[in-house]
Amino acid sequence: MIHDVAVIGAGIVGSAVARELSGHRVSVALLEARDDVGDGTSKANTAILHTGFDATPGTLESELVRRGYRLLSDYAQLTGIPVEHTGALLVAWDQEQLDALAGLRDKAEANGYHRCAIVDAAEVYRQVPHLGPGALGGLTVPDESIICTWTVNLALATDAVNRGTTLLTGHRVESVSRRGDLTTLGTTGGTVRARWVVNAAGLGADKVDALFGHRRFTVTPRRGELIVYDKLARALVDKIVLPVPTSRGKGVLVSPTIYGNVMLGPTSEDLTDRSATATSETGFEFLLEKGRVLMPELLAEEVTATYAGLRAAIDHPDYLIDTDAEQHYLLVGGIRSTGLTSGMAVAEHVRDQLLSAGMELATRTDLPDPPAMPNLGEAFPRPYQQADRIAADPAYGRIVCFCERVTEGEVRDACHSVIPPTTLEGLRRRTRVMNGRCQAFFCGAEVQALLEGNRS
Repeated sequence: MIHDVAVIGAGIVGSAVARELSGHRVSVALLEARDDVGDGTSKANTAILHTGFDATPGTLESELVRRGYRLLSDYAQLTGIPVEHTGALLVAWDQEQLDALAGLRDKAEANGYHRCAIVDAAEVYRQVPHLGPGALGGLTVPDESIICTWTVNLALATDAVNRGTTLLTGHRVESVSRRGDLTTLGTTGGTVRARWVVNAAGLGADKVDALFGHRRFTVTPRRGELIVYDKLARALVDKIVLPVPTSRGKGVLVSPTIYGNVMLGPTSEDLTDRSATATSETGFEFLLEKGRVLMPELLAEEVTATYAGLRAAIDHPDYLIDTDAEQHYLLVGGIRSTGLTSGMAVAEHVRDQLLSAGMELATRTDLPDPPAMPNLGEAFPRPYQQADRIAADPAYGRIVCFCERVTEGEVRDACHSVIPPTTLEGLRRRTRVMNGRCQAFFCGAEVQALLEGNRS
């Protein structure tokens, strides 16, 4: 089969691009090197829906994060992606940071966000009473929110498939050749031919770009390690607590999660190994040192999990989205962690770039409704709490993961969904199963049996 467009990478950005393009009368293939969507950079981040208040004004990133915030907020309401509008507070711990708050407020204004306010130390401790001693002041960002990044990715990919996108997992691109109007992609899953190619390969975007003959950027995997504390710690913090950002990133934060936990992190470490998602002793020491200053009471709470994610840092100050009209090739590079928020806006921008390059994109009028996603958010009703749902289907009353209160019905539904899980980790991202205090020690065998039984 010859596709009109092949999108490489089924993370949030690639899935959003495939969804957007399949809303037009073109055939789309979504290629993913791994065995599941959202199994790379998109699965392991701080899961914050950003207003874009601290982006560099005038950049493409600033524009697309601002637009993406509105698009994803609306899409979350349509699909049931859980979002909590907690707000955020940037905390200044010394005079230099305190003096920087006015500049950050001005930057927010320049980015079109007008709700930041500078507050004194008394207000900081009124809002976050368990904060460590020594804060001098803060900057409020009322519209920063927490979101389920797993559900965002799965919703966009599911929507794309429902619209007709062909999802090809296990298709790592290894070669590119072009003859006439067609590009042939040699992948680990077979040959794919397309008239246009969109490279949204994240950590591998520069390598795919090189297959098209370009040498314009280099991806540096930047590891961010995080510590997740038990749900009993949630009473300590009800909003995102941010440091004053630096040139290397937003720094170490304390944040509630959509699943009811509290998160401390991330670190920021440039590596060479693009698969180095293991946590480290030095990373934990760094986070605990920061945590003792930010919120010492948090360190007395039990740790539920630790994890690390890799961000695709590039040697370019902005998003790198560029079209090669002659090769019918479009690069989407350097999207970094803000891609969670900006993904849907990036997809719109890609659509417009393709139109400008001469691609015909006739809008469809027969689109299916957006998918209804299962709720993974602790602040919203879960199946085990819904008597009417249990009465209609007792499987929603049979809990298999007691830490996270995940039911047999939810596991079954995930296994029979449009994009079913192929592994226990994929099932975890779809249901929260095995994500709690025991980390599958109690429920792992039963969950494995359910996964295998529902696949047979």
